[in-house]
Amino acid sequence: MTIKRVRKAVFPVAGLGTRFLPATKAMPKEMLTVVDKPLIQYAVEEALEAGIEQIIFVTGRGKAALEDHFDISYELETTMRERGKSLSSIESIRQQPGSPVYVRQQEPLGLGHAVWCAREIVGDEPFAVLLPDELMVGSPNFTAQMVNAYNQVGGNVIGALEVTDEETSKYGIISPGKVDGRLTEVTALVEKPAEGTSPSNLMIPGRYILQPEVMRILDAKETGAGGEIQLTDAMAQLIGRQPFHGFTFDGERYDCGGKEGFIQANLALALAREDIGPAVRKFASELLG
Repeated sequence: MTIKRVRKAVFPVAGLGTRFLPATKAMPKEMLTVVDKPLIQYAVEEALEAGIEQIIFVTGRGKAALEDHFDISYELETTMRERGKSLSSIESIRQQPGSPVYVRQQEPLGLGHAVWCAREIVGDEPFAVLLPDELMVGSPNFTAQMVNAYNQVGGNVIGALEVTDEETSKYGIISPGKVDGRLTEVTALVEKPAEGTSPSNLMIPGRYILQPEVMRILDAKETGAGGEIQLTDAMAQLIGRQPFHGFTFDGERYDCGGKEGFIQANLALALAREDIGPAVRKFASELLG
């Protein structure tokens, strides 16, 4: 079996961010900062560190700030250099092979539709999908761990995380087959199973490595839950036709699509910083007192 290398990653970033209004009225939710870096930059850096060469943003109206963030800012960068400083993290992203590509999702028709919008750029290659709302912290990072697993088994590899029995009804859940370390064979995908009926405790946290055949399935534009074109439904059709595994992440996940997870991520990452961690820890201790 020849396993093609994963070179491209799709970032669905067309969402309206209604859960963070009014902050997201005039700013993309992906530009919300955890400490001093936008969520989208954490996700892009994760992909690049995993060996991804081409970044594909699926955007919508009102996302100009996101595009500007990854563009050259002559005045700012010149001023920073004159002061002996740099925006090295942004500059390193810009210098990667295959600068960011932007495609538009003109209607909010679901995650599956957003991924399908990138079909012409993905072409006939396996590709990763990263949801920037999900901030993953680990070493190596989540996508790198998944790429390593994919290079062993090929096919489709989706992220997996263990949750409690009480939480399974909130998520898409993997129905498991054979287990080999952190790899679990996927026999089915169950969307938000009723309490007490979940086939496992493995939820799907917004990281995917998929074969291009999923785009052919999405071509049909079949709608599922909520009247939207669901990526989960399309992935389910690949099970049994191609190798399909879940990979359990060794690291921490922060669900920054909600306010609680977003604040937790800010606190956790701030405490881990050498420059501000001690001051933040002192303040938190006094506040909780």
